[in-house]
Amino acid sequence: MDRRIGVVGIVLEDRNKAAQINSIISEFGKIIIGRMGVPYRNKELGVISLMVEGSTDEIGALTGKLGSIKGVQVKSALSKKF
Repeated sequence: MDRRIGVVGIVLEDRNKAAQINSIISEFGKIIIGRMGVPYRNKELGVISLMVEGSTDEIGALTGKLGSIKGVQVKSALSKKF
C-alpha cells in the first residue's frame, strides 16, 4: 500500500476532550512522526498539529476517530504517493 506524508490539524473547541484526543493519538502512535500542541487559553481552545506518515487508510482512520468527537475539528493535507 502506498504511504503518504502529511499534516493533520486538530482544533479542540472543548478542551475537556483533551484526554480523549490524547488517547486516540497514542493509539495511532506508529504513524505519528511529530506533534505540536498549543493551548489558546484566551479563547478556551486547543490546537494540535501532527506530522504523519502512513497509508491513506491509516491516516483516514486516525482523522475519522478524531473527527467523530463532538467539539473537535480535524483537517489533513497529504503528499502524493511517497
